[in-house]
Amino acid sequence: MAEKNILSEGISLYQKKDFTGALTFFLSLPDDAEADHIELAYYIGLCYAKLERYDDALLYLEQVVTADRQAQRVLQCRYLLAVIYAMSGRKKLADFELNKLLETGYRPAAVYASLAYVAWKQNERDKCIDYYKKSLEIEPDNTTALNGMGYVLACEEKDLTKALSYCKKALDQNPDSAACMDSIGWVYYKLGLHADAERYLTQAHNLKPENAEIIEHMQIAQVDVNGK
Repeated sequence: MAEKNILSEGISLYQKKDFTGALTFFLSLPDDAEADHIELAYYIGLCYAKLERYDDALLYLEQVVTADRQAQRVLQCRYLLAVIYAMSGRKKLADFELNKLLETGYRPAAVYASLAYVAWKQNERDKCIDYYKKSLEIEPDNTTALNGMGYVLACEEKDLTKALSYCKKALDQNPDSAACMDSIGWVYYKLGLHADAERYLTQAHNLKPENAEIIEHMQIAQVDVNGK
């Protein structure tokens, strides 16, 4: 009970999506605090992941994977590790972890969507699309897979009408997502609807002003709209 009370304030901040506040709280706990160190590492790792400080997140999540006895939480952390590996360029590690997770049956739709992302980054376009299809067969409303499939189809210019449908559905489910706005903006650009493209890409940029891919897409669309 004491452990829970010690961590409860930070957990509450995390659940309210105040990740910076939660992280500050957890890191401020003294070394001799009566808290489960693995539980603490778990929440610190989650906070760092949410704040996109991936190298820091790895340090803590790896502790949980190697020491925690709660199977479900270990699987969750292994999945997060795989996603971070993928996003930070460690593609082989990501692929290994994700395929291991498939063997356990853990969140197969999410795992297939992550495998699709890894395949995309490795320029394995057909494999990427196959993985997104598998994800959507399991979970037709999976936002990540819908958005990813729409974006990939747009980039490949394979079926832009279907790409738009996927991206619209993803954005409807997650209207504040910069990634979803970027994807639908890019589909509109590929469709030749440059004003619509610029509108969505500008919204995406406002949410994620430092994202290089969004900046590139927005600048391309702006050139076609008004020669900026």
